[in-house]
Amino acid sequence: MTILVTGATGRLGQVLTPELVRAGRPTRAMSRTPKGGDDVVERVRADLATGEGLAAALADVDTVLHLASAPYQRGYTRHVDVDGTRRLVDAAGTAGVRHLVYVSIVGIDRVPFSYYRVKLDAEAIVADGPVPWTILRVTQFHDLLDEALTRLARFPVLPVDPKIVGQPVDVHDVAAHLVRRISAPAGRTIEEYGGPEVLSLADGARAWLTARGLRRPLLRLPVPGRLGRAFRSGALTTDTGERGRITWPDYLAGRRTEPG
Repeated sequence: MTILVTGATGRLGQVLTPELVRAGRPTRAMSRTPKGGDDVVERVRADLATGEGLAAALADVDTVLHLASAPYQRGYTRHVDVDGTRRLVDAAGTAGVRHLVYVSIVGIDRVPFSYYRVKLDAEAIVADGPVPWTILRVTQFHDLLDEALTRLARFPVLPVDPKIVGQPVDVHDVAAHLVRRISAPAGRTIEEYGGPEVLSLADGARAWLTARGLRRPLLRLPVPGRLGRAFRSGALTTDTGERGRITWPDYLAGRRTEPG
């Protein structure tokens, strides 16, 4: 039976799809704007925001890996992540899908962030739906931290809250974990997956500056309010579940070992 990947052209989807193919899993890659098909991946167009194409995308599908999201786009985010997830879950139930894996974020139940509340609502839809499910919360991707620091480095100083701690994870590790996870039955559980190390934002920024050959003094700038307290409390880290292997220094140096 076929595996359907939603959000297949996204950050994680672009890595996960070829991993599934290498593992010998028949794979259908779904997105609003699919690239051309090939001999090993069937690419289909479907839109969570409207429901267009969902029934066809789910035909003969056994497992759904739901990665699609539209973060930080105001009302459209809820339209895709919440309403779209409801459309997907209902259509998957009608199609007889046996396992739906929803990729979420570590800390969404502890960090008072609007996008995280949207993801929590989507989790609830998955858990209340008719399809056996697994929710996998992952920590922040290396790429996202890299992009955030790149934006901050436009200033003559690098503003950081030195007490914020995170546990960045590589998309290749997450993709390999998902390939393994779909071989196990749906547990109707929320699981977590994090990077191999917990590090402070200050230490991560210093390593990034060195790797990029940049010189910027760090400006201590605590994030205010409940959001800052949550970040500093370790809400973006996990002490449960499996860990990736690729460290932040590995990522910065372009080193990627084969995940086991």
